[in-house]
Amino acid sequence: MTKLKIISLLFTLPVTTPIWSQGLVPVTKDYLIDEYGESRAFSRAVATTGGTTVWVAGHTTLTDERGNDISGDFEAQTREVFRLIGERLNHYGGTLSDIVTMTVYIQDVRDGDRFTEIRSEYFSDGRYPSSALITVVGFARPGTMIEIKPTAVIGQER
Repeated sequence: MTKLKIISLLFTLPVTTPIWSQGLVPVTKDYLIDEYGESRAFSRAVATTGGTTVWVAGHTTLTDERGNDISGDFEAQTREVFRLIGERLNHYGGTLSDIVTMTVYIQDVRDGDRFTEIRSEYFSDGRYPSSALITVVGFARPGTMIEIKPTAVIGQER
């Protein structure tokens, strides 16, 4: 461990240990969904009270869970990225349903409708995160077709 990491742990542990030792912090989430948002699987806004906010880095992948190459396969990349994000949130006691907002970058505008269909499978209860879907010219790694950058609020739902 580097000196920097040790210092970080010394400052982090006293703050986080009491929260996690007592269980999840209560959280309330209010979803503002209109007809268009429902049809595109997103909320116009999400307000939260309480909980623990987790800012997740943008996620891309060129391989699936078994190590198979999924370069150029939009659907496979989208599903694998959601799986990876779920793993990151699980580290903090959360799930995909704790995501309150996401910024989604896609390379081909024609994949927008397919992304919406796939996302609606992961948020089938209709409590969609607020979202922006942005088309980009390209990604740093050739073969990448999507990047998802979410923010989640984790806690015990009231």
